[in-house]
Amino acid sequence: MTSLNGKKIAFIAGDGVEEPELTEPWAAVREAGGTPVLLSTRKGKITAMRGDWDHSGSYDVDEALETVEAADFDALVLPGGTLNADAMRLDKEALRLAKEFDAAQKPIAAICHAPWILVEADLVRGRTMTSYESVATDVRNAGAQWVNREVVVDGNLITSRNPGDLEAFNRELVRLTAD
Repeated sequence: MTSLNGKKIAFIAGDGVEEPELTEPWAAVREAGGTPVLLSTRKGKITAMRGDWDHSGSYDVDEALETVEAADFDALVLPGGTLNADAMRLDKEALRLAKEFDAAQKPIAAICHAPWILVEADLVRGRTMTSYESVATDVRNAGAQWVNREVVVDGNLITSRNPGDLEAFNRELVRLTAD
């Protein structure tokens, strides 16, 4: 089994995050021995959703985005959820952190609608990636090649389409972060 012992993985999420896209990678990181850390625009709690319609669990935020930097972590996870990803792509601190991770060539794993954040941060040009189908045009318009696969790894970037791809997404997240 691949080990993440001693590794800290940042998760950026806010209200409206797609719950399994937060909780399943979180569990995979823990199972591999890593320490997941929930970052958001503010301390307190965030409320997850299931399928963008049904409110689900609430989760405690560990740190506000403005208080951390990429140097504090070994990888970045961007869970989806339409509401979450749409809000985070407009948050200057979320964009700053994504750019820092990319500049340091640390793994960035984005699923479903979360590639919107990477598009807004101008991190996809020349890359091959995937996303939720409705985000494909945005990804292409930002200069990436969009493909319809369960998981795509391009350098330090890991992308997947939807919660049905979480097994492959989690496997690549752990593998790339352990390397």
